[in-house]
Amino acid sequence: MKRIILATAIIGIGVLAGFAIPQSDEKAENPAEIVQTQKVGTNVGDIAPDLAFKNPDGKEMKLSSLRGKVVLIDFWASWCGPCRRENPNVVNAYEKYSKAKFKDAKGFEIFSVSLDKSKDKWVAAIEQDNLNWDYHVSDLGGWESKPAGIYGVRGIPYSVLIDKDGVILAKNLRGKNLHVALDDLVKSF
Repeated sequence: MKRIILATAIIGIGVLAGFAIPQSDEKAENPAEIVQTQKVGTNVGDIAPDLAFKNPDGKEMKLSSLRGKVVLIDFWASWCGPCRRENPNVVNAYEKYSKAKFKDAKGFEIFSVSLDKSKDKWVAAIEQDNLNWDYHVSDLGGWESKPAGIYGVRGIPYSVLIDKDGVILAKNLRGKNLHVALDDLVKSF
């Protein structure tokens, strides 16, 4: 009886702490071993929800295809003055960090998500602002944009910095704060 109570208590503690205990049909070398699970969400520490939307050429681009790299998810629009004023900083970050050596990642990439409704204005802004990275997506939904809804975006510019495993490290980084956050992830020699 004491063993049943003890086992129940251990399982209860594991559930409360957010751990999963291997089931009897799983092959665990140590039955007492516990595995921590991480949830998908939009808070710092969560695994970032995947995004799969089309680029201006109609090709689907997936955020998850960038696993292994540090990624800045950048929500913006061509009609957004503050976004356009922040774009030179984002371009500077891309130029500075896209070839940098990171402690635990294979580089840096930007995944731009536009809240535009006009494809022509979106594409023109990409060119005008020299947003020279490959990952630009939009569903042309404006404020009804599905990617913005997934991330709970209420204002732009808005950004989410994720690590090589897709874990959210920081949100809403602008100006110098973006560079400081990226500097912390770069290898120091």
